[in-house]
Amino acid sequence: MAAALARTVSGLLRPLSLSISARTPKIGQFSSFIRPQRLHSSAEAAVRAPLRAAVCQTPRCSILQRVSPLIPSLTLQPSRSLTYYSVKKGKRKSVKSVTQRFLRLHCGLWLRRKAGYKKKLWKKNPVRRKRLREHVFCNKTQSKLFDKMTTSFWRRRNWYVNDPYLKYHDRVNLKV
Repeated sequence: MAAALARTVSGLLRPLSLSISARTPKIGQFSSFIRPQRLHSSAEAAVRAPLRAAVCQTPRCSILQRVSPLIPSLTLQPSRSLTYYSVKKGKRKSVKSVTQRFLRLHCGLWLRRKAGYKKKLWKKNPVRRKRLREHVFCNKTQSKLFDKMTTSFWRRRNWYVNDPYLKYHDRVNLKV
């Protein structure tokens, strides 16, 4: 892990070290460090000037571009991974995580489990565990977002035998 971290840090600082080494004389040529080199002819100066300019030009990177490989959440935007046009049939696709985690009622409300309902149950008291087992409704914003993330197949009405949510599918005097 330390070796990988050292490699990434050296990769980030490499453009910085190149720009420093291009501006300072090399240590191996100690005589040139003490006294500057003299140009022998103007033709030689004309050849060396473009070369020196090319060496001094290093890629200009901002500090955000250098640090972003270490912290990917700085540059990555959140994604719903919604497919508008599939490769095979050109149809819109549902987001699988929405259809697996949530249940849509016919009235447009979405049901979900409470967060953390299966995490570290050994340290939660029985009252809290019972409260975490309950199902709750998603709010209006989340319900609209989930409707956009699913196809009409998941938004249609389904009739199940012995459906425990049958009395919740139709709501009166409720606007979503």
